[in-house]
Amino acid sequence: MKSYLSWACGTCLLGLHLSGCNTRHTTASKASGTPASATATVVPSLKETFQKDFRIGTAFDFTQAAGRDTNTSRLIGRHFNAVTPENTMKAMHLHPEWDRYNFGPADRLVAYAQQNNMPLNGHTLVWHSQLPGFMRRMKNADSVRHFFTDHITTVASRYKGKVYSWDVVNEALNEDGSLRRSVFLQHLGEGYIVEAFRLANQAAPDAELYYNDYNIEQPKKRAGTMALIKKLQSAGVRIDGVGIQGHWHIDNLPLAAIEESILAYAALGVKVMFTELDLTVLPNPWQNNTADIGRTAEGSAAMNPYTQGLPDSVQVKLAKAYQDLFTLFLKHADKITRVTFWGVNDGHSWLNNFPIRGRTNYPLLFDRNNQPKPAFYAVINTKSNNGIEKLNE
Repeated sequence: MKSYLSWACGTCLLGLHLSGCNTRHTTASKASGTPASATATVVPSLKETFQKDFRIGTAFDFTQAAGRDTNTSRLIGRHFNAVTPENTMKAMHLHPEWDRYNFGPADRLVAYAQQNNMPLNGHTLVWHSQLPGFMRRMKNADSVRHFFTDHITTVASRYKGKVYSWDVVNEALNEDGSLRRSVFLQHLGEGYIVEAFRLANQAAPDAELYYNDYNIEQPKKRAGTMALIKKLQSAGVRIDGVGIQGHWHIDNLPLAAIEESILAYAALGVKVMFTELDLTVLPNPWQNNTADIGRTAEGSAAMNPYTQGLPDSVQVKLAKAYQDLFTLFLKHADKITRVTFWGVNDGHSWLNNFPIRGRTNYPLLFDRNNQPKPAFYAVINTKSNNGIEKLNE
């Protein structure tokens, strides 16, 4: 039997030291955030750690599936058992012209998932953003309806039996829970969401169908999401789950709202997932209530403070935030089916370029060299700290 504590002490750097650990530690590298003691021992697998609780997923794209980044591909295979294409299946890439689809890259991602026995969540069939240019210019309702119907039917049908689930509609709500005034709402009316799920069900009857959005743990937007789910259910249209994206800040993790939302959505009889999880460590340019982030110039040291590596004090906060979050997930593991990180390592994260391009962010569990960070060990340790299961016994 291998002792769990022999590799769990990656969190000792953080003051999360488990009693009974006598390992002598060396200083961690600030550039990578990797405990030096962890590199010489076996690193536990995320998917195996939580195999009795929920799937652990990651967003990935063509470079990993095509084998161009072999180190990251190996990391995906070891730690994750579900995948979501980050961009490849969005309409601007998949359907670039009115009468032309570009299925090649998406086909490769689907083949990769099948070959590695990983359920793939299709992302996404209907979204107001990252639409092809021709669609954004449409003014005629009949043309919008044709695109809408053809796109859902063609894409979902092509991957019937190959894609495990679909984010059928993505980010359709405003912060107050009302419907976003998207091109679909303007031209197709409020019934477009029901119709999208109906078309997806017809084209891919065996795939699970989800609604996916950010901030839907917050009370007003949660109420809007619950109303949307009830509308689909009352119309007799299938919706299997809801995806809470989980783009949060380490200084403002809404644990109470998250827990309330898990319970509220589960009570409606749908599966609950966390679909785009990352925890930013950088200053929020909107915190001063300004929508004009252009005033915050790219290259601002105040908005990009950790270009030389993440200080240990921030590593502590990041690890503690992830520990608190996964402790909550485990508390409600009977209601949560999947937790997907939005990216494999820090270098892949979209948060390096949003909302200000060129920043250096550290929102995930693996650093830019694919090494586990203290936050990784904090997540792993939630299993032991909760007394649920000792690993490798």
